[in-house]
Amino acid sequence: MSGECAPGRRRTVLGLAIGALLAGVPVLTRAQAGTTTSLERKVKAAFLYKFLGYTDFPPGALGEAGAPLVIGVVDADELAAELTRIVSGRTVGAHPITVRVLREQDAPGGVHLLFVGGADALKVRNVLRSLAPAPVLLVTEAEDGLRQGSVINFRIVEERVRFDVSLGAAEKNSVKLSSRLLTVANQVYKAAP
Repeated sequence: MSGECAPGRRRTVLGLAIGALLAGVPVLTRAQAGTTTSLERKVKAAFLYKFLGYTDFPPGALGEAGAPLVIGVVDADELAAELTRIVSGRTVGAHPITVRVLREQDAPGGVHLLFVGGADALKVRNVLRSLAPAPVLLVTEAEDGLRQGSVINFRIVEERVRFDVSLGAAEKNSVKLSSRLLTVANQVYKAAP
């Protein structure tokens, strides 16, 4: 038997990987249209937490054991509140997780994952440019977030929260994404699209 999976087995393995990544993460449906924004924020917050478990940072980037792993959130207070609830008491490796709410004009230094909310491409560009070169997982939700330098960009596809990935941006930011995460991405680009 060759090293390649049969199509049925490949679907099963992919389904298990997606299930593991998205366990407990709701999806958007038409029936929930009145609460779409709130639900969308909850789903994105859950994804942000999950992304940390599938991201490798360079040695020393997270500090010593017990040092907090910091998620910075710009222009998404509702998402930050939900994310704070989700990460309360949780760790990634030996690192407790903290959430820091930032404003566009704040220097986003000292964060390991930075989420920039909203669809304003200029704002995204300005925030990402203000970030000193550092190993940071950058996540956005603007239509052209990957072109602005984001590593992961959320999209709504068929009423579900999905995400695209730029491997070039990940490399530039010295972070490595697990192949398990790439398997469930909507699109994976070698460079910004």
